[in-house]
Amino acid sequence: MSAESEDMHQEASESRALVQFRHQVRQWCVEHIPPDWRETQTGADDEQFVAFQKQWFAELHSAGYAVPHWPAEWGGGMSVAEQVVLYQELAAHDAPRLVLAFVGIHHAASTLLVAGTEEQRQRHLPAILDGEIWVQGFSEPEAGSDLASLRTTARKDGDAYIANGQKLWASGGKHADWCLLLARTDPDAPKRKGISYFLLDMTTSGVEVRPIRNAIGDSHFCEIFLNDVSIPAANLIGAENDGWRVAQATLGAERGMTMLELAERLGNAGFRWLVQSAPVDDPIVADRLAQFETEITGLRGLCRKVVEDNENGTASPADASIVKLFYSELLQRMTDFGAEIGGLPAHTELAKPASSGWESGAWVLDFIGSWEWTIPGGASEIQRTIIGERGLGLPREPSAV
Repeated sequence: MSAESEDMHQEASESRALVQFRHQVRQWCVEHIPPDWRETQTGADDEQFVAFQKQWFAELHSAGYAVPHWPAEWGGGMSVAEQVVLYQELAAHDAPRLVLAFVGIHHAASTLLVAGTEEQRQRHLPAILDGEIWVQGFSEPEAGSDLASLRTTARKDGDAYIANGQKLWASGGKHADWCLLLARTDPDAPKRKGISYFLLDMTTSGVEVRPIRNAIGDSHFCEIFLNDVSIPAANLIGAENDGWRVAQATLGAERGMTMLELAERLGNAGFRWLVQSAPVDDPIVADRLAQFETEITGLRGLCRKVVEDNENGTASPADASIVKLFYSELLQRMTDFGAEIGGLPAHTELAKPASSGWESGAWVLDFIGSWEWTIPGGASEIQRTIIGERGLGLPREPSAV
């Protein structure tokens, strides 16, 4: 099916209002997406990357496209169908990805909306729309997939908590203004019961950020060291020692709601790059492409259902894990296949735009980057356990203790 025929088929199944919205977004994309962003962001230094990201976020925000999933009173309010159309058109027009704003508009916002006080929401949600950058301070050297084993402590001291410890794999930490921090406030409680959730100002004395150079040469991941860091008690989210429950809102956003956009990027730009680089006259390759297209269709439908169920309050505890597992492993298979059929050129293309996603078409770098999805945020093995226990009702695995 040609792109034009596909557009006609797509619009025939949409309401008149949705078709008008699609044309509106499509026209905006033509007029506002920088045509040379891939060239200018390839090899961009930190200063150029941050400036571009903030400018692009502001551009989307001014059009009302930056936070479509937020409630209407905070600048969102789009229906699920409209969000799908928005992400489809952004992906179809090869829009840059909101890398630096990602944690703020998804993880921080979800946490604040679900568990924050009105004062916390009023302070931070407008600031996020003005460009405030957030990082997630969850994982530690000995508490990755087993997050409840975290050792960072926060001791109550008057109207503040004194935090000490180390966080690892903090994506974007070197650019962050604020951090979503989990710390142990009751060392004697069972490991999921003694954790509290804080909002940490990254300019606070005692906070040190050290970038980590990863396998593709980026320093996106960071370590965060906390040395007698004073956090105002007003920055506690939820009740003391109830941080594990609050964190599920953050993890739910990471594993579920964010996938609507990522699925469209993978199914549009990612699949398009794959088809363009593949010898489609080879029947084996054609068969693999057909398989990927089928899986992408399933992923898109699943993501849409999860978002709708979340809005309706009918989501299963395992839904977010199902989506995260499906997307991450499909991404890994597709990028692996791209590197395989791309031959030597794919293995020697060792640069990609700083503001692209995991479907840039630089297949080897995309494949290496895809492991960011099958390990962090709960490894695939953890997701299968959650699906088995919370989704299928299977008995819990016996404790090693």
